[in-house]
Amino acid sequence: MSAEYFVDTNVLVHVFDTSEPEKQKTAQELLARQGAVGNLCLSTQVLQEFFVAATRKLRQPVPASVAEEFVRQLAEYPVVTVGADLVLQAIRRHREEMLSFRDGLIVEAAIQSGCLVLLSEDMKDGRRVGAMRIENPFVSRGQ
Repeated sequence: MSAEYFVDTNVLVHVFDTSEPEKQKTAQELLARQGAVGNLCLSTQVLQEFFVAATRKLRQPVPASVAEEFVRQLAEYPVVTVGADLVLQAIRRHREEMLSFRDGLIVEAAIQSGCLVLLSEDMKDGRRVGAMRIENPFVSRGQ
């Protein structure tokens, strides 16, 4: 895979989260800008989690048909399939680095994809895992 950015579920949910308009705008712009040049990657875990979060956990849930169409669009990007090997690697990372299992699975999928940056609101901004950097796209970088 040749994308630079691996996208965590929480970034995608903000595309539809009207309760935080600044984050929504940032998420939409990021997806439009990086997605247009094929610079995004995600995993089957992210697709599943997005559908559940968007249709059940938002203050204004997204209709299932809209969330399904968005997942179809996201599936056009490179997608890392979560299989048994990835689950076992995530368990190891969870135990060794004190990450939640879910975050360990996201990190392992991002590493497997070869992405240089993992975009996540939930993990420590600036943390490095090997050659990959975790970046919170909603943090002002003072540019």
